[in-house]
Amino acid sequence: MSGNFIDNVNPATGEVYGQIPDSNSKDVEAAVHVAQKAFPVWSTTPAEERFKILNRIAELIDENLDELALAETNDNGKPLWLSKKVDIPRASANFRFFATGIMHFATESHHMEDKAVNYTLRQPIGIVACISPWNLPLYLFTWKIAPALAAGNCVIAKPSEVTPVTAFLLSIICREAGLPPGVLNIIHGTGNTTGEAIVKHPAIKAISFTGSTRAGERIASIAAPKFKKLSLELGGKNPNIIFADCDWEKMLKISVQSSFSNQGEICLCGSRILIEETVYERFKAAFVERTKQLKVGDPLNERSKQGAIVSKVHFDKIIRCIDTARQEGGKILCGGHAIKGEGRCENGYFIEPTVIEGLGPDCQTNQEEIFGPVVTLQSFKTEEEALQLANATQYGLAASIWTQDISKANRMAARVESGIIWVNCWLLRDLRTPFGGMKNSGVGREGGWEALRFFTEAKNICIEF
Repeated sequence: MSGNFIDNVNPATGEVYGQIPDSNSKDVEAAVHVAQKAFPVWSTTPAEERFKILNRIAELIDENLDELALAETNDNGKPLWLSKKVDIPRASANFRFFATGIMHFATESHHMEDKAVNYTLRQPIGIVACISPWNLPLYLFTWKIAPALAAGNCVIAKPSEVTPVTAFLLSIICREAGLPPGVLNIIHGTGNTTGEAIVKHPAIKAISFTGSTRAGERIASIAAPKFKKLSLELGGKNPNIIFADCDWEKMLKISVQSSFSNQGEICLCGSRILIEETVYERFKAAFVERTKQLKVGDPLNERSKQGAIVSKVHFDKIIRCIDTARQEGGKILCGGHAIKGEGRCENGYFIEPTVIEGLGPDCQTNQEEIFGPVVTLQSFKTEEEALQLANATQYGLAASIWTQDISKANRMAARVESGIIWVNCWLLRDLRTPFGGMKNSGVGREGGWEALRFFTEAKNICIEF
């Protein structure tokens, strides 16, 4: 309806390769209208029927793995092998998990001796909004949509305007799988225009958002006075805490992954590496050596470990952050520069994996989320100092702890201010577990029963004997 379009750019080449709608409030209104018409039937569709449709969507995602993975890589800049290995399989897993989960979703009853019995109904909310980011486009888009649909809601969904193609392809898959019209309504456009119109719409009763803390703050300021349900998964500045008694080789391998996977564009990446003083120099030498071995280049090349930064805007931001680190007195141990691509990628947005030392916990570099291939190193002497450093930011999303001492691991895990703690691992995800952060990293939890509870309203019914 708006008639406006946004250029879609391949970050590996810097070339425009398509356009997407820049939707406005009229488009949102139209989507809400068809969702309202679809809700009475979808909300009362038996759970087994919903299971069949959502499970079929999962099967079709698997069947279209190659097409979806290539679209994800062209949109996002991540290596194609990563899209095939992680992003698209996780998208199908999300649908399969919640399709199955709704078949087992149960509620409570409470017996008041000889007086009464209480039982709880969990009913779909109605029209809900799912707004997802550009870093894991289909992976996180489906993470929100699948539980909302499984619970019987109709969904207004907005993918990032930076990475829209797999969301469009998902709409085709959903139609093929038999999802009724109006149940899932995918709207493309910018956050300032389209996203704002979605959040403001009075018929949309719940909002699940993943993105920056700044955007989350804006959404909350609009939605909270209207008493909408909110789930906000926001930024992170995650500590990777390394003790001298860790499994050294495993720690080193996983620490490189947790620092630079997906070009560091994962909210769970460990961007602040905290190392026990006795092994600091040893770690620094080994970590820098392995970081230098990461090949940055064409994401279609199987040998590329790092692809392109998602957009020119984000590329410029990361370069500015590296310059800020230099101005603050940080020493660049490796990386720190843009890379000129080769062949078709000569105009792409590539940055070297960057390791920085010599900065304290209070500097801008260690306080603000960079969301790129940039990590800092800091040393600590004691558990208490490690905890102080780990908790020294406004964020509290995730943390990794490396030690062979289980008592130490438990002590640290209990006191680190993060919603997700990995001990001797990273990004090991069980979809049944609650996912979310503390402090400025968000509000609420996603995953497992938490997601199905969020997308339903609880109603207690008391029957006197």
